[in-house]
Amino acid sequence: MTNDTTRTTVPEKPSLDGLEDKWSVVWRDQGTYRFDRAKAMDLPREQIWAIDTPPPTASGSLHLGHVFGYTQADCIARYKRMSGFEVFYPIGWDDNGLPTERRVQNYYGVRGDATRHHDPSFVPPLEGAEGKSVKAADQVPISRQNFIELCDILTVKDEETFEETFRRLGLSLDWDVQYRTIDDHSRATAQQAFLRNLARGEAYQAEAPGLWDVTFQSAVAQAELEARDYPGAYHRVSFHAGGAGAGAGADAEKVYIETTRPELLPACVALVAHPDDERYQPLFGSTVTSPLFGVEVPVVAHPAAEMDKGAGIAMCCTFGDLTDVQWWRELQLPTRSVITRNGRIQAETPAWLTAEAGREVYEQMAGKTTHSAREAVVAALRESGDLDGEPKKTQRKANFFEKGDKPLEIVTSRQWYIKNGGRDLALREQLLQRGQELAFHPGFMRSRYDNWVGGLNGDWLVSRQRFFGVPIPVWYAVGADGEIDWETRILPTEDQLPVDPAAQPAPGYEKSQRGQAGGFVGDQDVMDTWATSSLTPQIAAGWRAGGQGSDPALFAKIFPFDQRPQGHDIIRTWLFATVVRAHLEHDSLPWTDATINGWILDPDRKKMSKSKGNATTPIDLLKQHGTDAIRYWAGAARLGTDTALDEAQMKVGRRLAIKLLNASKFALSFGEVSGDLAEQVTEPVDQAMLATLARVVESATAGYEAMDYTRALEATESFFWTFCDDYIELVKDRAHGGRDEAGAASARAALRIALDVMLRLFAPVLVYSTEEVWSWFRTGSVHRQPWPTADELKSFAAQGDSALLTDVSNALIGVRKAKSEAKVGMRSQITAMTLTAPASVVERIRRAEADLRATGNISGLTYAEGGTDVAVTDVELIPAEKRARV
Repeated sequence: MTNDTTRTTVPEKPSLDGLEDKWSVVWRDQGTYRFDRAKAMDLPREQIWAIDTPPPTASGSLHLGHVFGYTQADCIARYKRMSGFEVFYPIGWDDNGLPTERRVQNYYGVRGDATRHHDPSFVPPLEGAEGKSVKAADQVPISRQNFIELCDILTVKDEETFEETFRRLGLSLDWDVQYRTIDDHSRATAQQAFLRNLARGEAYQAEAPGLWDVTFQSAVAQAELEARDYPGAYHRVSFHAGGAGAGAGADAEKVYIETTRPELLPACVALVAHPDDERYQPLFGSTVTSPLFGVEVPVVAHPAAEMDKGAGIAMCCTFGDLTDVQWWRELQLPTRSVITRNGRIQAETPAWLTAEAGREVYEQMAGKTTHSAREAVVAALRESGDLDGEPKKTQRKANFFEKGDKPLEIVTSRQWYIKNGGRDLALREQLLQRGQELAFHPGFMRSRYDNWVGGLNGDWLVSRQRFFGVPIPVWYAVGADGEIDWETRILPTEDQLPVDPAAQPAPGYEKSQRGQAGGFVGDQDVMDTWATSSLTPQIAAGWRAGGQGSDPALFAKIFPFDQRPQGHDIIRTWLFATVVRAHLEHDSLPWTDATINGWILDPDRKKMSKSKGNATTPIDLLKQHGTDAIRYWAGAARLGTDTALDEAQMKVGRRLAIKLLNASKFALSFGEVSGDLAEQVTEPVDQAMLATLARVVESATAGYEAMDYTRALEATESFFWTFCDDYIELVKDRAHGGRDEAGAASARAALRIALDVMLRLFAPVLVYSTEEVWSWFRTGSVHRQPWPTADELKSFAAQGDSALLTDVSNALIGVRKAKSEAKVGMRSQITAMTLTAPASVVERIRRAEADLRATGNISGLTYAEGGTDVAVTDVELIPAEKRARV
């Protein structure tokens, strides 16, 4: 190993302070992490490492969870770069979708209204109402275009703040490869993929029951559900056997059901019991009439009915929950929907309510919220005698939109879907097989994928009734009668993308023909944000031909990507959706490996998130502890492991980074070291240290190859502290010339070799301190140096005996312990001592005796063979004054 050092320049007082500002500017100006496209195009594919970087949601501020996950991915990216890969590491911003709209609504005090016209001079009533939830009634309604303009303005501001934090965090992203999920390139890519899904029959439109958030006035996909406890009450209500017209006063048999939603009685289409339930088997095939409304409904059997729940028989309403949808579909029941998109009971009395008494009850419900309608129905049930006892309070499980505050309703509407195996068993099996082909890190995360895919009960709902998103690229013909012909779709060509059907005329039509007989209407919906985010590999690598951002040649070169880093909570959304799109479009996986990070937990062991209001903003912690300390904390947590916010761990990381600076200063404090360093290492302790380091390199490399950055960090850190606490102490006197020139040269060369290797081992985690030290004696960036290999140290591995360093370190520990127990300073002279150890250990310690004597200030040393460990006894001392260790 030759010494290609530049002139060594070590600061008088090394410090972590200011390193972020210093080196982030250098990395930016020198393009340290820039992807070399031309080089990559000439390389074999196996020498490129492409990362599908998560685009953070640009709404508000980053939180500590972002720092955690992105740092872990960055450690792997840096290792791959140092290992000789050309690393494609882009960054995107997920700036479309509901989170952005909510932030804009609260920040500016506005809400979108598609019926209003654009006001080019509009000034929002608020500017920066962050932290305050502006009530809908207080939000100023503005046009769709005005609302989108505000979304664009605010997301750009947020992205600038995000970039500043990511740069301070030292992420080795290529800032020249950026995208926004709402920019022209992303919109065109998403629309092109959708049109191809449509052409192949994978995308379809259907009028069907779906989950609906009444607050945000938008459909919600299965992947966005969150089950929460919700207060309710069971109502025991009687239906009446004996056919139509039977009532409470009739001699008919009563059939009791228990329901938490009596307001859905007018929407009841059947009573359902389990086919094996003997209580209700005589009723199967007959009919009963609903209380109050007198509607005749069948009694049917279905295995999803729960015999041990409530009365064991349930009413199927259209629609109260997802089980109702299942029964309605599989039993081919009629549709009698009464809940509208605004969460209220429809105002018009339904045609199926023919009994005058029932129509009168309905009029008391019409137009009311579900809560008020429930009160009206319960009062009527009491009066009719169909309520058995009083309601019993309970906590029921209700479906919520993950970002919503009210239980979801199920309403019938026209929506767009993409097939995902929820209804196609053959496609489901194909997607499950994709999960088997994908390497999950950690491996147990595959079960989350399998469980999700196996439990799907419907296709992927991709349309949303929002504003700031990628428009569905479809227009519809309007017939001569003025009615919309939903089956006659007008589609753009791929070279016309992106399009906005709500603002642009359909191809071949004039603007004036919008909504007119013989004209067109544009689809008003936008795509679910995941419908764009599921195409991040295609967007980042330029799959689409034509337009800014396109690079089909690069895409063909690097797709499928190598790594998808992400959190475990979005396996069901982002990971699965990306697999679906790649499978349908490219008949492949989107990447070979998925690295799944855990959550950051607050002191109550709950996930930190902005939506829960318990997230910690990272910038203060970065400033307080330093970036390397925060990265150490993230790197010390294994993939897939939820980790508590632990500032004590960050302090350990800061101490490590400071020690690295100080130990490096010592290693470089002997002036220039010239010649072949390896040839100068002749002392047994030095050879043993470097032999041990060779094994550390092997362990760290194996860790990174297994995506286990924590294993690599642990191996390196453990060696480093032994290096500082034992090795440096053992050779300090010799390095300063306390013996002879050859001994000093051996120590100094070994220190340089070890420092060179350790800096590279630490570089993926401690990015700033390693770069700083590297600049003291080397040219270029440590982050562009080759990853160390055991071959660099093979001569020492062959000559050196790692056990020697362990044994002499144990002897030194015994010496220190003896002095400590004697309550004397560490420089106290030992005039006599006995060192007892197994024969092989004694032999090794004898080879390092000179260093041990110098370090322990030992003038009298006797060996004894025996025992299993190193023991220091019979110590005689000349006390010296205690002094603090530096």
